[in-house]
Amino acid sequence: MRNKIYVSLSVLLVVWITSCEKVIDINLDDAEKKYVVEAVVTDEPGSAKVLISQTKNFSDDNQIAGVSGATVTINDDDGNSTVLAESSAGVYQSAGITGESGKTYTLKVEVDGNVFTASSVMPARVNMDTLYVSDEFIFGEARKMANVEFNDPTGLGQSYRFVLHVNGAKRGGVYIRNDEYTDGNLTNVRLFSGGDDDDDKGIKTGDMVRVDMLCIDETVYKYWYSFETGGATGGSNTASPANPVTNIKGGALGYFSAHTVQTKMVKVP
Repeated sequence: MRNKIYVSLSVLLVVWITSCEKVIDINLDDAEKKYVVEAVVTDEPGSAKVLISQTKNFSDDNQIAGVSGATVTINDDDGNSTVLAESSAGVYQSAGITGESGKTYTLKVEVDGNVFTASSVMPARVNMDTLYVSDEFIFGEARKMANVEFNDPTGLGQSYRFVLHVNGAKRGGVYIRNDEYTDGNLTNVRLFSGGDDDDDKGIKTGDMVRVDMLCIDETVYKYWYSFETGGATGGSNTASPANPVTNIKGGALGYFSAHTVQTKMVKVP
């Protein structure tokens, strides 16, 4: 009798679960497409570049299609104006701009009746003193990690971004730092690459490691911070994912960054 009771209860449970099932249709309506502008001016000659694309719908492929036919202009606060030429689909460049610290640069993009503008101040250059690779233990496993050391100037306001390359390939992590807790001090930034399930992207003996150190302004720091954390304010208190903070006006996504660049390379022992 006890076995019969168990069987009956099991049947009732299956019937109850089945009756509670409901098919949920997720509405993936196509969202309004937005322009994406990624623009930089650096203190290296001929480095001004603007990439223009559009967002895609959930069902679209992942290929980024550049937007052609835009008019792209960069002005500085000395009154100099440069029109960037389209070198390939959605890529606009100029060899005639070399950024200078302390200057404000203004971007203007005109495309399909839309006008997008942004400004960025190129910060003072802070020297990258040392690049080396250390052996670390991450979650109990031995890892090699790139380290950057530099002396942060006294006075709050410095922001930095680091771009890591291994054997010529750029790594996808976002590495940023400001001087909120390190103002005026010798600063060490460790750049983690690869994880437990991503061993092929770790740093190994014999690899050539390159790091670009960018001194960026606060608005660009907020963009990268919100890009990394999924927040819409550039701060640490975020409730849900959102588009990164942008310094571009007119409705486009992306950023315009005037920054200094310096590079060091080291072969991993």
